[in-house]
Amino acid sequence: MDATRELLLRWHGGDQQAMADLVQQEQAFVAEQVRRRLGPLLRRQHDTQDIVQQTMLHALRSAPRFLLSDRGHLRSLLVRMVENTLRSAASHQQRAKRDVRRERSMPAGDSGTVLDLDAAANVTDPGASAAREDLRAWVRLALELLDVDDREVIERRDYHEESFAVIAEQCGEAEDTVRMRYRRALPKLAAAMTKLRQGRLADLL
Repeated sequence: MDATRELLLRWHGGDQQAMADLVQQEQAFVAEQVRRRLGPLLRRQHDTQDIVQQTMLHALRSAPRFLLSDRGHLRSLLVRMVENTLRSAASHQQRAKRDVRRERSMPAGDSGTVLDLDAAANVTDPGASAAREDLRAWVRLALELLDVDDREVIERRDYHEESFAVIAEQCGEAEDTVRMRYRRALPKLAAAMTKLRQGRLADLL
């Protein structure tokens, strides 16, 4: 079995050391990639390596559980998740002076669903309840792959049920601007979810 997939399987099976090994294995690469893209943001932190490590742990614990075999794809996905978490935290920090290590706005992935990203998802009906959990997990993982502004407006509107007026006021934008961003973000989310379920993660990375 591929080493990357085996490590993820161990983690999903309850092996916490596997998660620690995964973070340790990929931390240096992810930190370097994130530093190149988010240098000014990271320079505000006292310890770049520490903040990237903690952000990676938060991202992995909060995102839906997934399986894949390609280490390059795993690295790209981790970089995207860490970048989005840091960008979102910076945005909140500017508005509310929150710490960058705050809890992510999405609930932790505790449904037991594990998404296999190596192949197309099984489209047979596993039952209404299981199907809903499966769909929620695909949506949440697809959200991780959107630009931070698109992800945030969907989360605040659909998960926190905030009005467009409230979102606009806190973002310092016109309500119509926020409403339009939300309407444009939904098709992007649908397209990302479709590609994930078709086993086309590489197209999104």
